[in-house]
Amino acid sequence: MNNPFRAPGHGHIDRDTTLSFTFDGTTYTGHPGDTLASALLANGVHRVADSIRYGRPRGVLAAGTEEPNALVQIEAPFPEPMLTATTVELYEGLVARGLAGRGRLSDRPDPARYDTMHAHCDLLVVGAGPAGLAATLAAARAGARVTLVDELPRPGGSLLGGQETLDGKAATEWVGEVVAELATCPDVRVLRRTTAFGHYDDGLVLALEKRTDHLGAAAPAHVSRQRIWRIRAKQVVYATGAFERPVVFDDNDRPGVMLAGSARTYLNRFGVLPGRQAVLFTTHDSAYPAALELADAGVRIAAVVDAREDVPAHWRTACDERGIEIRAGHVVTGTSGVERVSRAHVAPFGRGRLGHRQGVDCDLLLVSGGWNPAVALFSQAGGGLRYDAGIGAFVPARALERVRTAGSAGGTFTLSGCLADGVEAARRALSALGRTGPTIPLPATAPLPGGAPARVLWRVPSPQDGQDGQDGSRQFVDLQRDALVSDVFRATGAGLRSVEHVKRYTTIGTAHDQGRTSSVLTSGIVAEALGVDIADLGTTRPRPPAVPVAFAALAGRNRGELFDPVRVTALHPWHVEHGALFEDVGQWKRPWYYPRPGESMEEAVLRECRAARTGVAMMDGSTLGKIDVRGPDTGVLLDRLYTNMMSTLTVGRIRYGVMCGVDGMAMDDGTVIRVAEQEFLLTTTTGNAAKVLEWMEEWLQTEWPDLRVHLTSVTEHWATIPLVGPRSRDVLALVAPGLDVDNDAFPFMSWRDATVAGVPARVCRISFSGELAYEINVPAWYGITVWKALYAAGSAFGITPYGTETMHVLRAEKAYPIIGQDTDGTVTPQDLGMSWVVSKKKPDFVGKRSHARAENRRADRKQLVGLLPADAGVLLPEGAQIIATSNVPEPPVPMLGHVTSSYRSDALGRTFALALVRSGTKRIGDTLYVPLDGRTVPVTVTDPVLFDKEGARRDG
Repeated sequence: MNNPFRAPGHGHIDRDTTLSFTFDGTTYTGHPGDTLASALLANGVHRVADSIRYGRPRGVLAAGTEEPNALVQIEAPFPEPMLTATTVELYEGLVARGLAGRGRLSDRPDPARYDTMHAHCDLLVVGAGPAGLAATLAAARAGARVTLVDELPRPGGSLLGGQETLDGKAATEWVGEVVAELATCPDVRVLRRTTAFGHYDDGLVLALEKRTDHLGAAAPAHVSRQRIWRIRAKQVVYATGAFERPVVFDDNDRPGVMLAGSARTYLNRFGVLPGRQAVLFTTHDSAYPAALELADAGVRIAAVVDAREDVPAHWRTACDERGIEIRAGHVVTGTSGVERVSRAHVAPFGRGRLGHRQGVDCDLLLVSGGWNPAVALFSQAGGGLRYDAGIGAFVPARALERVRTAGSAGGTFTLSGCLADGVEAARRALSALGRTGPTIPLPATAPLPGGAPARVLWRVPSPQDGQDGQDGSRQFVDLQRDALVSDVFRATGAGLRSVEHVKRYTTIGTAHDQGRTSSVLTSGIVAEALGVDIADLGTTRPRPPAVPVAFAALAGRNRGELFDPVRVTALHPWHVEHGALFEDVGQWKRPWYYPRPGESMEEAVLRECRAARTGVAMMDGSTLGKIDVRGPDTGVLLDRLYTNMMSTLTVGRIRYGVMCGVDGMAMDDGTVIRVAEQEFLLTTTTGNAAKVLEWMEEWLQTEWPDLRVHLTSVTEHWATIPLVGPRSRDVLALVAPGLDVDNDAFPFMSWRDATVAGVPARVCRISFSGELAYEINVPAWYGITVWKALYAAGSAFGITPYGTETMHVLRAEKAYPIIGQDTDGTVTPQDLGMSWVVSKKKPDFVGKRSHARAENRRADRKQLVGLLPADAGVLLPEGAQIIATSNVPEPPVPMLGHVTSSYRSDALGRTFALALVRSGTKRIGDTLYVPLDGRTVPVTVTDPVLFDKEGARRDG
């Protein structure tokens, strides 16, 4: 199958190989070296997508990352949304469709591999055009470690899209010679298909390397699909080129409207004729080569519309030789067409006024309003910009200490100037490193004829201007956002004077293209609307990423278990063997409950609760955070971080404690064990272990560095087995015959070293259930041995393993709160009914001053209470809101609080809940209501402790 719009003898594609691809359900062919955009144009496909707001047909405007229109969804070999057709390399079997600004994520896991790489170098050069290659070559010959990155599959940059000569031969030959020499330099790394997208502190540049787009489904399994390069460079040269700027006029968004330089690229890089009959609309000299080269390739140039009154004689001569009419002092005012442009409307334009319009038939309208240096990365590095009135663009104001620009990225647009710029940038970078670079001969460029000054033109006045509702309402500034000139005028009319504010008001420059073709246009239009100088107004500041980057690439291999590792305890195999179901608590897999055959979750939990309350039960508590705290000033540190006194704790004893944030709100709770005079062991909640350790380290390192204390996480070191219930003492006595387990010898909130099942252990009299309980701590590698011994010894007593759901029921019956479930970051210890844990003797602790704030002492604060539904069988959903009336009033509904925990209790023989309720303690005995399934459930407010309020059961 022949592509009807291929130009014989042009392009750097492999014409000997044919690739088949499908777009919008139709099969086409292309060649290796094509992008999806070039292949579509070669097949005469111009409507690629639809606009996001108005659904207007859109075609290909540009040839690279600046493309605002041609968004596509890749469907095969793997779904990917929101890619630009101009940056998708063509490969066999590609299936894609056009988008209207919104894509679809894949419904299956991505099988591809993504990696992260690290590199260090003396000099990083971004861009492999003439300036970047010259800079790299100069630095390489000086012996520097150089990394060169470029987004294209092959080096050359703008030279690939033109017909320039160097030393009397095609410029691409010089490119090949440079690349070949760089390949022999051991300290030079050239990264192709690699786009720098962010500049950060200390010379860190992030770049995205596409590894398999050109291989498609045939990519080897061992090759990563994309890589993020984290490059640390002592010096950086941005030779990132420039983006051509359009001009705004009526209906400037039709398919077939294309940037002149991009049309030249499609011809010379891809061998594609983007149309048969073209009109060129320009404001400066650099667009003329596009018209001449396209004409030489067989495209009829119907007219060159030049906004300048004076066109240099050499361009007139060149056009006359090809029969091309030049209309000087004219502009394009609009277009006609349906699926594609069919006519350009041309009119004289002088002194801000339009003359009589004439139509010029065409299927391709080339536009060039100048060039914007690609300064996004330089700006991210902290570089300032200044407005250059001569080119109508913002350029780097000055080089930075470690970052500089070269070539058109700095406002130099001649080939000879770009080459010289590159060498000079390398010389200055090497000089900053204390090195001297060699003087390298530069290839000779063809002399340029004298040009004429450019005419800076942001927008052509609409013939409709001045009529209500028609001012700029058909002129598109940001094609991806469907943002119009009228939107800009609406923003300025609303009083906005900052271009950053206009950007946010209109969304201009916030799409995937980051405003490459629209941001400077917007600044110019805003400046004209406000009657200010664009140099004073400035332009928007680009932020990373400069190009869209997939989250999968940023994650790299940190996906699934590598992103969020699954942590299991030493006892996990036993739990699996005995049929436990698990829940995720932080990163831990904790046994949730142990169902027997045919047993529901509710039945299993009630059985486990019954065993703990009436016999003996055991659970795996190894996931509790454990922090070893040692040093002469340990007591001082703990007194400052906990609300109660810890320094007075004696060796062998345990104390419950609460930590608060600086706002006085409960942050975590747990036990403090005094192991020795200068050694404590803290426990935290499972999910907060890392947070508490970080919190303690922050205070220790930044606020109190004088304290002699060391913190060590020992969570994984210990296997912890709570043995719970009235018969727990009997079971423990069987496996620890040397330990006196009587109350007098081993009182509550104390610990003893003992041998349990032949293993050295630390046994604590701690209870999170309110029952007689022992927490047995052994080194993790002995955990399974001790667990099995306890299970065997308890078999005569009906010992029952229980999971986290049963633990929650048992602790809720006793109103032991769980920080993060029964609190929400706005709850103080006093709100939880735990004023007793807040010391009145200590001069200070973190959060103490906040407890004295008027807001935290209000009588109507939410407080922890119990709730008993009138219907003992109704289980209230956690998070349910609580109101004062039996009927739900009209919104807004005044909420008194919410349910924090809700369970079915075997000991109570009914359901119950804990809740945070305004003035909760004063409402005990009151009836409140919980909206549920279109009705309200009456509940009685109770004391939060619903079982064994006196605490008589904890000693057996």
